[in-house]
Amino acid sequence: MTDGNDNGAGDGQENVPSRQRRRFPGISSRAYEHPADRSALVALRKLSGFDTVFKALSGLLPERSLRLLFLSDSVRVSDAQFTHLHTMLRDACYILDLEKVPAMYVQQDPKPNAMCIGLDEPIIVVTTGLVELLDEEEMRAVVGHEVGHALSGHSVYRTILLFLTNLALKVAWIPLGNVAIMAIVTALREWFRKSELSADRAGLLVGQDLQASMRGLMKIAGGNHLHEMNVDAFLEQAEEYEAGGDLRDSVLKILNVLPRSHPFTTVRAAELKKWAATRDYQRIMDGHYPRREEDKDTSVSDSFRQSASSYAENVRTSKDPLMKLVNDIAGGAGDLGGKLRGKFTGQGGQSDQGSQGGQGNGDGGSASNGSADRPSDN
Repeated sequence: MTDGNDNGAGDGQENVPSRQRRRFPGISSRAYEHPADRSALVALRKLSGFDTVFKALSGLLPERSLRLLFLSDSVRVSDAQFTHLHTMLRDACYILDLEKVPAMYVQQDPKPNAMCIGLDEPIIVVTTGLVELLDEEEMRAVVGHEVGHALSGHSVYRTILLFLTNLALKVAWIPLGNVAIMAIVTALREWFRKSELSADRAGLLVGQDLQASMRGLMKIAGGNHLHEMNVDAFLEQAEEYEAGGDLRDSVLKILNVLPRSHPFTTVRAAELKKWAATRDYQRIMDGHYPRREEDKDTSVSDSFRQSASSYAENVRTSKDPLMKLVNDIAGGAGDLGGKLRGKFTGQGGQSDQGSQGGQGNGDGGSASNGSADRPSDN
């Protein structure tokens, strides 16, 4: 393993985790990538004008300036500075078998945050607010999360998202000048929110401590007050968020999440806990996972089918009112107009009662068309 920091940290250091953890030689990012992450990225690449913008920005983005900025105004993690983070970084790369250790910087910012950016080579940046908030095992999961981004190649699109977001603010005064940019920014944000679910899984594979991952997400949501928080109660919030309200609340959820780069914290915790209980996760821990050497033989159509299957299962099992309605429609529920009116006005009425039979058929139809052979992991 070589060190991207070029600071001689590799000399005389043994590349082993500080405690015994399972290592995943040659693991492909496909092993932990959320199906929605893959499908959103495919949809993003098909977005009109994206290829043109991507090719243009790849040559114009001031990446050298970005690297010089962090080098001059942040603290580079090494065997001489933030040594505990340097050890975690090397451990994470060792476990996920990432040969070149990315450069990592600590930036002064009281807001807890971390990111992986860069076009040619990924750079990991963590804020002082995050370093001061998390304990060792919680921080290990975050470092693994960012290394997962690096292994998946997410840093390129994350860099473009940051650039376009800033550009959109600068050209907002130009008539229609902001429309095309914001279309791509919105698509990038949708993908990036899904990529965060993938990176959370990578963080769990590195830390191999689900409780630490849960604690870290709780602290990001509620600060350093673990004695005042409870994991089960925190996860109940996610369930209430998903199932609560009516169609009006479903629309508000969509509007609330659109400007965000990350999914809501309770949702991330619930998704990660769900994945940790799947057979897919256990197979990885048992050493059965896709290898990078097999990536070139991966079928795009298979990826599409997996993503579609995952979405279908998500819709079928979701408690969100809008997703329930979609499931009813897919199952052939009758009186759609009446059902919509009833949902938005909060009145069940005759239409709701009349569609109960159809709803039952809808559930059955979705189950038969779903992914019975694949555990739900989204």
